[in-house]
Amino acid sequence: MDESGDEVTTRAGYVALVGYPNAGKSSLMNRLVEQKLSIVTPLAQTTREKVLGIDTRDGVQMVFVDTPGLVEPRYLLHRAMLHAATEVIGDSDVVLLLIDASAGIPEFSADVLELLARAKGLIAVSNKQDLARPGQQELVKHWTQERFGVDPAQVSALTGEGVDALRDEIARRLPVSPFLFPEDDVSSQPVRFFVAEFVREAAFELFEKEVPYSIAVKVDEFRETATPLYIRATIYVERPTQKAILTGQGGAAIKKLGRSAREKIEEFVGAPVYLDLWVKVLPRWRKDALQLQRFGFSIPTQEERT
Repeated sequence: MDESGDEVTTRAGYVALVGYPNAGKSSLMNRLVEQKLSIVTPLAQTTREKVLGIDTRDGVQMVFVDTPGLVEPRYLLHRAMLHAATEVIGDSDVVLLLIDASAGIPEFSADVLELLARAKGLIAVSNKQDLARPGQQELVKHWTQERFGVDPAQVSALTGEGVDALRDEIARRLPVSPFLFPEDDVSSQPVRFFVAEFVREAAFELFEKEVPYSIAVKVDEFRETATPLYIRATIYVERPTQKAILTGQGGAAIKKLGRSAREKIEEFVGAPVYLDLWVKVLPRWRKDALQLQRFGFSIPTQEERT
């Protein structure tokens, strides 16, 4: 109820952001929640797990779910990532299908296209309007009309162009509902999760392409009562050569990575941080179901049997 005692109608629901890797899903979610929650790098497939961001304003609560890219998997980690993304499509009230208008039409599998066609509240989003040429924008529009019978919303996650109009359209499609989370929440995921993500982001920024993709990060200790806040985390890689690259001569590389990650974490938590990083070798973890589950990935049932 409002101050006058009248009943206030609110809307709330889950909004999935799906699409090809590097379509701008993470950048758009950060823009929509007006806070950096999803890590962003120029390299594709940075997002491995679902990231939740909550935006509550004007009687509407949008629970955004950033997802890994929809690609054909090459190994078990990719299958877990694809499973996470497709699972969200069926569970959400609104699905934002992001297309990088500057990169052409995505080639989704038949299964993914069928899932998208059945999705509730599908909104096609033609992103990167700041980079796309008019001909590319028209190509995206023709594809979304032909494939899904909808005109795309045109936005730029980088500049903010079209984002307010997109937010209004999402709000119209969400069901009447009480808020799902407290109004001041920005995510339902623990700080430990974001700590690990910021360490990965720093690795993507500092090292060559192969090494960041081989990394998994596990927060082993998190002392909130310590000043500065004490965090001990282990970075796992698959080969000794990758460990040597991460460590660097005399530990120079891991120190540089630690400084970059610590600054990101301090900005996120708003407090000084002591970040204690360790590097260990865990061979073939990206193809090992038990290790993936240890890192929090959900393995599709059929993969557990093979």
